[in-house]
Amino acid sequence: MKKASRYFPDEDRKRIAETVQAAERKTSAEIVPVAATSSGRYDRSEDVIGLWIGVIALVVVWILFQDARPDDWGGTKLVINLPIVLGIIVGGWLLGVVVANQIGWLRRLFTPRKELRQEAQQAASKAFFDSRVHHTAGSTGVLIYVSLFEHVAVILADQQVTEKLGQERLDSFRNDLTAALKEGKYTDAFCQTIERIGTALGEVLPRAADDKNELEDALVLID
Repeated sequence: MKKASRYFPDEDRKRIAETVQAAERKTSAEIVPVAATSSGRYDRSEDVIGLWIGVIALVVVWILFQDARPDDWGGTKLVINLPIVLGIIVGGWLLGVVVANQIGWLRRLFTPRKELRQEAQQAASKAFFDSRVHHTAGSTGVLIYVSLFEHVAVILADQQVTEKLGQERLDSFRNDLTAALKEGKYTDAFCQTIERIGTALGEVLPRAADDKNELEDALVLID
């Protein structure tokens, strides 16, 4: 699986950091962009893929070899016995787990969309606290979280931001971010969203003369 850091070379990280700085010059809020490789482990999906590969392998072997050898009385002798059947299934399962671990889109295909969203939401909440977005003096932190494996974006805001902008408007920013990410231009998507949020916050939470920068202006990468 391609790590988040590989999606954002140094020049892109610098551009995002500069966009955060420009946005925060308009508002007292703190904006923290985060890109994560994945938000969950999805072991169940790997097991399901492994089971399918094991069953398919068993069917193929059964068709090819089951009645391949005649016995001494003119009948047929079973070539595949129980230990071989179990070995094929277990071997196929192990192969499937390895394949699913290496091929992200295949694991995502076998994971319910609802589960992907839930894992991303939980990981975003964790990043919200780990990055101290909740710890700003005026409760004005905003987290822009993108989980690359799940193809899910989450925007979380502290109390003051939510009260001033409203959850519906925050959701619209998230929807627009998701649409932009689908084009594959991740840095552009981040920068556009940061600019829009900065402009909106500048109207309701303008920057004060004595405002201090409480959080680092940088893209947080979770590999």
